[in-house]
Amino acid sequence: SRFPNVLVNGAVGIAVGMATNIPPHNLSEVIDGTIYRMENPECTVDELMEFIKGPDFPTAAIIYGSRGIREAYETGRGKVYVRARATVDDEHRRIVFTEIPYMVNKSMLIESMANLVKEKKIEGITALRDESGRGGMRVVVEYRKDANGEVILNQLYKYSQLQSTCSINMLVIDGGEPKTLSLPEILDRYIAFQKEIIEKRTRFD
Repeated sequence: SRFPNVLVNGAVGIAVGMATNIPPHNLSEVIDGTIYRMENPECTVDELMEFIKGPDFPTAAIIYGSRGIREAYETGRGKVYVRARATVDDEHRRIVFTEIPYMVNKSMLIESMANLVKEKKIEGITALRDESGRGGMRVVVEYRKDANGEVILNQLYKYSQLQSTCSINMLVIDGGEPKTLSLPEILDRYIAFQKEIIEKRTRFD
């Protein structure tokens, strides 16, 4: 493995009595962080976060706050709040969503939004459309003239998966044992693994 796959690709799995949930990260950031750790073995989590800023979800969206990220990197466990990216267009009385949280199913999300309108949990929505296509993801919510777009948006965040929690649990098999590792520990294990490979290869040659 030429880069720390466990961070770049992420990992989700459930075994007997234990689970792992490592979100995907940006390839360039992880490599830069690994090189920095090799050159500064005593560096802190804050220093590593100058390079590895947080998870990098393929579905984009917005991570709210960095406390959960820092906690996960320091202890191996933490919670990250992810919100859909939205634009409130007051002129046309609509809210347009172009990015949704990671691991959220779009069709189920739209169905749950429609149910919120049916059950009158959210008032003022007149139409709900999926306009996604080749140009990317686009979900449009239209609202009445007397309704406030920002209020509707906040209600949608509150009641639907447009805002979701990503629980980070960096549990890995280390030396044949399951262990919850911090970000520096994961990088250290990877660097040690690379050293071992180079030593074995050199001995063989």
